[in-house]
Amino acid sequence: MKVTVSRRAHFNAAHRLYRKDWSDQKNNEIFGKCNNPNYHGHNYELIASVTGEIDQETGFVIDVKILKDIIKTEVEEAFDHKNLNLDVPEFKNLNPTAENIAVIIHKKVNAKLDAHLDLEVTLYETPRNFVSYSGE
Repeated sequence: MKVTVSRRAHFNAAHRLYRKDWSDQKNNEIFGKCNNPNYHGHNYELIASVTGEIDQETGFVIDVKILKDIIKTEVEEAFDHKNLNLDVPEFKNLNPTAENIAVIIHKKVNAKLDAHLDLEVTLYETPRNFVSYSGE
């Protein structure tokens, strides 16, 4: 029997959506106000959902404290109150769109999970705009 355990987390970060190889005009056409050269910020909400079999000894799919600690180290400490473009190495050459942030978070968290567990991350950039990624 597979069960999904989820943990919610929060971080604040600034970013700018743009491509260095595009003109200012093209960046403005594609990314609009999100291309502000002085950056802009979001209060991101993250839901990390881990799916797997219930361990017969513990009754857990994953100990939520373990998931909490992974998220704290891999996401909150790495991204909170940072400029994603300037302060986070994963975005040095990757546009920090919500889609790309979700993929990076998935990679970082998934690398710390046991191989038999499946991870899906849902990242809210605003209360109405969010993306989900499950590694596929």
